[in-house]
Order: sequence, then C-alpha cells, then structure tokens
Amino acid sequence: MADKKLTFLIVPENTSNVKQIKCSRTLLCVVASLMVAGVVVLGFVLYDYCSLKHNMPSVRSLAREVASQRAQIRTYAQKVRALNAEMQDLHDFEKKLRVIANVEAPAGQDAIFGIGGTSDEDLEELPPLTEDYSRVIRAIHARLEQLDEAAVVQQKSFGELRDYLQDQKSLLASTPSIRPTTGWISSGFGYRTSPFTGRREFHRGLDIATREGTPVVAPADGVVTFVGRKGGLGNLVVIDHGYGKVTRFGHLKKWLVRRGTHVKRGDKIGLVGNSGRSTAPHLHYEVHVNGLPVNPLKYILN
Repeated sequence: MADKKLTFLIVPENTSNVKQIKCSRTLLCVVASLMVAGVVVLGFVLYDYCSLKHNMPSVRSLAREVASQRAQIRTYAQKVRALNAEMQDLHDFEKKLRVIANVEAPAGQDAIFGIGGTSDEDLEELPPLTEDYSRVIRAIHARLEQLDEAAVVQQKSFGELRDYLQDQKSLLASTPSIRPTTGWISSGFGYRTSPFTGRREFHRGLDIATREGTPVVAPADGVVTFVGRKGGLGNLVVIDHGYGKVTRFGHLKKWLVRRGTHVKRGDKIGLVGNSGRSTAPHLHYEVHVNGLPVNPLKYILN
C-alpha cells in the first residue's frame, strides 16, 4: 500500500499565490517523534542542570572540607617528622650522658630508633592535595606506633640513668671532702711516738691544732650515730655517711648535734676543745671506710 501524502497549503496575506507542501505520513511521524524526543531530552538536561546548580554549594563546601583535611594531614605529617627528629635528639643526648657517666646503654636500644617498617620518605615527599593521601596516612600511623614504642623505651632508659646519677650524687654528697675545722696539722695519720707514753703507736687520724671554741663542721652528708664521752677521745661525735664511710671527731669542747641528727656538708657539729687525753686544744679527726681507719688527708680537697 502506497504511503499516503499530506498536502499543506500556505496562503500569504498580501498575495494570491498559494504554496503547496507535500510530505508523506511517515516523514511527518518521524519528525514528530524527533520533536517529542528532543523535548524529553531537553527536559532531562534542564532537570540535571537545576539539580547541579542546587547542589553546587554543597559540592563546593565538600571540596573545601576535603582540601582542609588534606592540609591537616600534611601538617600532621610535618609534626610527626619534627617529633621523630626530637626523639632522635633525645636519644643522642642520652648516649652522650652515658659516655660521660661511663654507663652502658641497654642492649638493643639503638634498634628502636634506627629500624622500622616505615621510611621517612613517605613523610618527606608529600603529594599534592589533589592526589590520594592513603599512603601518607598509613605512614603517619606506622611512624606514630614506632614513636610510641621508642618513647616507652626512652622513658625507661632515662629513668635508669637518672637513678644511677642520683645514686652517684648521693655518693659524692656522702663522701668526706672538706676540712672539718681550720688550723694546722700537728700530728698525721700513721705510726708516731706517743706524747704520753713515749712509745711507738699507731695514730688513727689527724690532729688539727687550733683555738679552743673553733667550729667543727661535717665534711659530708650523714647521720649522727654517737654523741658523748669516749675514753681518751673525750667529747666525741660520730657521723655515718653511708656507703661504708664513717667520721669521728674527738676532744671537743662541746657538741652541737644530737644522736640521729641528719647533717649536710658544712653544718656545724661541735666546737674544738681539749677534753679527754689531750695536751692542747685540737681536733682529732678520723675517717673509717668499711670499718678500717684510712688517712683523712685523702678525703680533704680544700
């Protein structure tokens, strides 16, 4: 069956010429379908445009938030790098202290600061904000775990070093090192001829001659363990400094401390006198180490 054609007459307003346009029904249907499809597509385009325009502020806000978060990641990465450098500086400082104090570091401590699963290159080479930051986040997380472990080890190591140095400080403070009184040495440590018997005898300390009433001071920190009269030494004060060190002060005119008193180096403990078996005012000064008398001159630095 032949395709029927439709004839359209076009009549101009100011002329008698009438134009005819003939087209088939099929062509007319195709054109109509295309026009309907165009209207539908245009409707969808307009709808997407309106939706995009409506959501544009949210998209821009999200973009700004992502940029801000990535900038924070870069800042955190830089802080982690700085923290890692500070931890390394602390470790180096501790090693210097140990060299000075002649104290060995715990075995395996250096490995904590030099070995790990994360390279600092992951923190040094930060990608642009438009790239994936998952690698940097993983690097930050791994480095923080390593720094946490290193901080625990470093804290323990510093604690051990502090305890050792504190013990050394206590040892030094408890070691006799100054003259207990002013004056001159009238009799030294060792064998001598007794001024009373004329016989050869062992003198267990120093005799420091000075005016009666001259202050006597503690040569180191310690605890007074004896105050009273003791045979030929007369008025006697004994100080236990710990670490096996004990000092004795004889022939005192007067003691200024009591048994159990804690004294510091330089504290007054008595006055020079002439009590007991003595020929003139002087201080008899002894130093004992682990129960044995030693030459006090080895423990006088001033």
